[in-house]
Amino acid sequence: MSDNDTLQRFLFEHTPIRGEVVHLDATWKAIQEKHEYPPLVRNMLGEMMAAAVLLAATLKLNGRLVIQLQGSGPITLMIVECSNAQELRGLAHWQSLPDEGDLMTLAGNGKLMITLDPQDDNERYQSIVELKGERLSDALMNYLQQSEQLDTYLWLAANDQRASGLLLQKLPGDKVTHDGDSWNRIITLTSTVTNDELLEIPELELLHRLYNEEEVRVFEPSPVCFRCSCSKERVINMLRSLGLDEVKSIIADEGEVAVACEFCNQKYAFDSVDVEELFVSSTPSGSSSTRH
Repeated sequence: MSDNDTLQRFLFEHTPIRGEVVHLDATWKAIQEKHEYPPLVRNMLGEMMAAAVLLAATLKLNGRLVIQLQGSGPITLMIVECSNAQELRGLAHWQSLPDEGDLMTLAGNGKLMITLDPQDDNERYQSIVELKGERLSDALMNYLQQSEQLDTYLWLAANDQRASGLLLQKLPGDKVTHDGDSWNRIITLTSTVTNDELLEIPELELLHRLYNEEEVRVFEPSPVCFRCSCSKERVINMLRSLGLDEVKSIIADEGEVAVACEFCNQKYAFDSVDVEELFVSSTPSGSSSTRH
């Protein structure tokens, strides 16, 4: 199994059905290098990362799609962000875990939130549903049915080496199809896929195995990568929002202001000289640096 961080789009000719396959290798390993996750947490986070790429690719969004799970069980929080450039980051919080368990055992009575966060002036959109189903894919399909009212199926799998996913979606509208039973037939064909096949078989070979009697149009694959959106500039803006007095108080107690990104573990540290400079540089000419 070679490294291959790729999103492969495809559609079925003469039907209103599109699909996507994603494989995450180096991207998934980069996430695991930042945190040491137990297998149950790791695999669910990998599935969520694959799902985020698949769902983001169905949207015309200049910004980020954020999937967030808030649980009352052993897994208390899981967040994955995917940009329109297919740049990923993710993290999970957990406490004492069972040896095994389905989604409800691991997350309890939780909520699933999906947020569309555009970079332009468009409004931020968030939808929240109750967690339902045995697997993460069940919960996401329930969300899509309730919030988007789109017929969408997801197959997700992850291990320590790769995270993979496959999505099928029936397009809206009155597009005429020559085969009224195509949706049910293609779902039935796809439901034969196993986790091992999804994880181990290259995209084009997998599509051929599943749909060798269907007329499938395949598009050019798109790269996927890990990239954290944290930056020193963002941390500086956060410190400025706290105000000089508050930041000086932290330095008096701790000796410095240290901020670590939960996603990538990048650390940003500022001493008293750094803080004076960043507040002076943010002060308009003629104003006091301690005025907020």
